[in-house]
Amino acid sequence: MSTLFVDFHGTICHDRFWRSLGSDSFGRVQRALFEADPSLVNDWMRGKYSSEEINELVAEITGLPFDRLWQTFMRDCKSMRISSDLLAEITVLRKVCRVVLITDNMDCFDRFTLPALCLDTVFDGIANSSSEGCLKTDGDGETFIRYLTGDITDAVLVDDSRTSCEVFEKLGGIAYHVNDTTPAIEHLKNLVASA
Repeated sequence: MSTLFVDFHGTICHDRFWRSLGSDSFGRVQRALFEADPSLVNDWMRGKYSSEEINELVAEITGLPFDRLWQTFMRDCKSMRISSDLLAEITVLRKVCRVVLITDNMDCFDRFTLPALCLDTVFDGIANSSSEGCLKTDGDGETFIRYLTGDITDAVLVDDSRTSCEVFEKLGGIAYHVNDTTPAIEHLKNLVASA
């Protein structure tokens, strides 16, 4: 294995934006943003909107105060968690291959989450769709190729997105789909065992 690509949200981290708002307000935000217009979220992940602009829009739609939304949003971005077991497996794998965090995420990831979690010390490379200007699956997976070391047939992806896994396999790589039955930790342990 030359390069291991690991996804963030839904794979090694399950925390959500605005999670500490309280269930009623959190539900209103989810409906306003993620259910009303999925293209808006995709554009945010492609870097076309800033987190401030999105929080302003959410405030308009929900009637929740911008300051409350923004402070909660920043705090939640900075306090996302990755289990120490997962980090231990990644540390072991870094000894045998290049490990790249590849995420369809927003500007807040680079601004708040990455520095708060010191992710640049955990991974050999970090590819965020917001700074790349495209999602992982855009351009038939061109971001994977950009961050690849070695041959794609010797590269592995661990991701909860079936679409990302399919795109990666079409490129010639090996993809492990994360789900409730097989969480990321199981795939990483298996990779360590076979390394």
